[in-house]
Amino acid sequence: MRKTAVYLVIGISLFIFLSWYFSNIFIYIALSLIISTILRPLTNYFSQIQVFRVRVPRVLAVIVSFLVFLLIISSFILLFVPLVSEQIAVIKDINYDELYGMISQPLSRIEVFLIENNLTQDDPGFIVDALKANIASLKDDIRVQDIFSDLLAITGNFFVGTLAVTFISFFLLFEKGIFRRNLISLIPNKYFEVSIAALYKMEKLLSNYLLGLLFQMFAIFSIASLGLSIFRIKYALTIAVFAALANLIPYAGPLLGASFGILVGISTMPGLESTQDYIFLVIKIVSVFSTVQIIDNIVLQPLIFSKSVKAHPLEIFIIIFAGATLAGIPGMIAAIPVYTILRVSAVELYAGYKQYHIFRY
Repeated sequence: MRKTAVYLVIGISLFIFLSWYFSNIFIYIALSLIISTILRPLTNYFSQIQVFRVRVPRVLAVIVSFLVFLLIISSFILLFVPLVSEQIAVIKDINYDELYGMISQPLSRIEVFLIENNLTQDDPGFIVDALKANIASLKDDIRVQDIFSDLLAITGNFFVGTLAVTFISFFLLFEKGIFRRNLISLIPNKYFEVSIAALYKMEKLLSNYLLGLLFQMFAIFSIASLGLSIFRIKYALTIAVFAALANLIPYAGPLLGASFGILVGISTMPGLESTQDYIFLVIKIVSVFSTVQIIDNIVLQPLIFSKSVKAHPLEIFIIIFAGATLAGIPGMIAAIPVYTILRVSAVELYAGYKQYHIFRY
């Protein structure tokens, strides 16, 4: 029993270490598994179509599925093009002297308050001068050459990652079940039955979680776009798409989505002259995202996380922040699926091995 348990702990520890050490490869494989899972029903559908009594080759079905997927992604990206163009025009038209004057006035009042109440010994203008110095320092630190080299590095990494994920996803779809078959072939005979049961349950839970996540994104997109359209907010669909994607980040995602909506609304809505107009606009956007969060927290998240993963909300809270500590935002997104794999593997395998008395030998 001890020997088998030690092997199990060593295997899990080795898996975690390799996943951390080869994090890029692990992320590529994880993304490829997600994409292949999403495209598999579409690929199977295309591969069953017959043209002149000849079934469509699977390689062609995979290519068509990728083209459909690329078309959908491109459509979402195109939603952001008009918004980015308008934001660039807004930035060009900003009167920085006027903006600096608007910022200086409230800062000057703060300076007067601090000086009159003997909360500082500095001379008048110390906050405004510090702001001016920081802005000048920021301008000096920005170098076009560094920005260009960083942009090239990001583009190169993105290209390599996209190529790797596409290549892996293609073969996972083309050789359907190859990953599962290879994994099953590594299982010894005496562990076969219980391991297959655990693998089936793990696949079912992850599939339910992924489908639930897609449903959650669609629901958030639908509610946000409808609410923003009712209030006649420009780029309602674009804001809704960003909010749905940002919601993948636990806890911080809703705040990012609402902040993005407020910034876009303020910078693109015409006819905003008084402070009251801005406050009223912010209230409308916040009310939409508050409604989205109420529905998400009361209906969607308990349905998706607690039932699909079958974990207590406190467990989910802890593992999400553990993932954030280990790998930041990607860790927060991947925390629940990884925890599901480890949890189901440990619980199901141990229960099965104990039932079949494997640990006794």
